Amino acid sequence: MQTTVSKKNEILSAYQYRHATKEFSDQKVSEENFEFIIETGRLSPSSFGFEPWKFLVIQNPQVREKIHPHVWGGQRQIPTASHFVILLSRQPKDMLAHSTYISEIMNNVQQLPPEVAEGKQKMYDNFLKVEFNLEGNERAMFEWASRQTYIALGNMMTAAAQIGIDSCPIEGFMKENVEEILATEGILDREHFGISAMVAFGYRLHEPREKTRRSTSDVIQWV
Repeated sequence: MQTTVSKKNEILSAYQYRHATKEFSDQKVSEENFEFIIETGRLSPSSFGFEPWKFLVIQNPQVREKIHPHVWGGQRQIPTASHFVILLSRQPKDMLAHSTYISEIMNNVQQLPPEVAEGKQKMYDNFLKVEFNLEGNERAMFEWASRQTYIALGNMMTAAAQIGIDSCPIEGFMKENVEEILATEGILDREHFGISAMVAFGYRLHEPREKTRRSTSDVIQWV
């Protein structure tokens, strides 16, 4: 059985290993390994457990070619990545407390008893309207849902690093342009989803420079 110390060292080694890979080799990630990576995204936590995400795995070379000019942060990654994922976030109307989506999650996915679902719905409604003051501000609502997708994004990248697979998160893209292309291709339902972030997976073509981070004392404050 693996000891706690060795497990911790293994995890920290994965964080040391991971870097924002700008260009990938022609080695492909196996189907088994990619299914493992994407599953860690699916199993990730989200606020209230409402999973406001969808993951588009863009393997079609024609689709990659169409979005490529509009993703300035992925110019080398899109053509070379073994797997390219676009993380979608639910639109604000789906995230309202009384939306069909939220009801379906509580009733069909979380399988809450009716009285529990009703109580959770009221609590969530108060959260949106009072505690976080989100409702009525569509941009803030979308960004709040998008923050949930970044939990899945981080988990997928860490899981990939733990099995020796590289990744690169990407925010450098023209959101409106890429969404329009994906909608035209019949891939994206803009009524319910918008793009949150992108991530490329594969194997590094070049070794990175040594990882740099601020010191522990600069980042962590004990009170």
